[in-house]
Amino acid sequence: MKNLHFKDFFWNPDLTCTGGYDAIIQYLSDGKRTCKEVEDFMKARASVEERYAKDLLGLSKKVCGHNEMNTLKRSLDMLKLQTEQVSLSHLQLAQSMREEAKKLEEFKEKQKEARKKIEQHMDAIHKQKASQFKKTMDSKKTYEQKCRDKEEAEQNMNRNTNTSNTKHIEKLYSKAQQAKQNAEEADRLYQQNVTTLTKIGEDWLKEHVNACEMFEKQSVERINFLRNTVWTHLNQLSQQCVSSDELYEEVRKSLEQCDIQEDIEHFVNLRRTGGKPPAPVVYENFYNGQKSPTAAPSSRLPPPPRRGLLPEPTTNSRDDSHYSVVQDDEYSVIQY
Repeated sequence: MKNLHFKDFFWNPDLTCTGGYDAIIQYLSDGKRTCKEVEDFMKARASVEERYAKDLLGLSKKVCGHNEMNTLKRSLDMLKLQTEQVSLSHLQLAQSMREEAKKLEEFKEKQKEARKKIEQHMDAIHKQKASQFKKTMDSKKTYEQKCRDKEEAEQNMNRNTNTSNTKHIEKLYSKAQQAKQNAEEADRLYQQNVTTLTKIGEDWLKEHVNACEMFEKQSVERINFLRNTVWTHLNQLSQQCVSSDELYEEVRKSLEQCDIQEDIEHFVNLRRTGGKPPAPVVYENFYNGQKSPTAAPSSRLPPPPRRGLLPEPTTNSRDDSHYSVVQDDEYSVIQY
């Protein structure tokens, strides 16, 4: 299929009409506006990334698992560390986006300056062409009028050839000759203007073709540049996702090393207070030390029983000193 080009499809039958040229200029203006819109979009996205990065950085500084211990604490510390790294990567992404937006702005300004020179040159040619066309059309009207004046003078002279008034005939003849000279001068001026207009028209044709080719080239470059800019923008976003996932993977690896039983044993070994629970409180009778029948058995030793009355000795002799034997095996006394 044959490619379509600006230079083949933006002509007008009217020599002074600039409709085709104006359509191309409008297309270029719309393209310039598109560049500006994409540039603003990327700058706005960079601001979003920057705010997000700052929020993430602030979040990474917040307390998270301060009182936790052992493997889970290491995982939570890794979460904060990688969150900080993610925030820094988003900050770098924002900077990269601004750099791409800057390149787009420079490209837009470069095309603007190149197009401005062409537009100024074409505007001058259009004004010259329009002015010469008007001048030519005016000279044509003058030429046609002078031709009619000449014909009228000749006809008037021919109608009075048989008159006897010599002076009147000479006057008519002189008028006819003057009309003929005026017609010839008008014809010469008209032909000259046509020649000049033809030359200006030929120059305009060449410049119009050159302008169309330049404008088409700019349009191709603009579309290609915008496409590559957006492609790069999306690659940056995709790379950010990959980088973030790699950072998050470090947290997942740390979580895989988190041992629940190890953390429980770590806490037990660090903070344990004893291996036996306290004994229950039992009822103790003040008088006989007997336990309450309803009380649960105690692991404590029972208190010694209270001593009863003094037992009677087996002999009452006070002459001899000896150890008296009493019925209570645990009781003894020395007498003199």
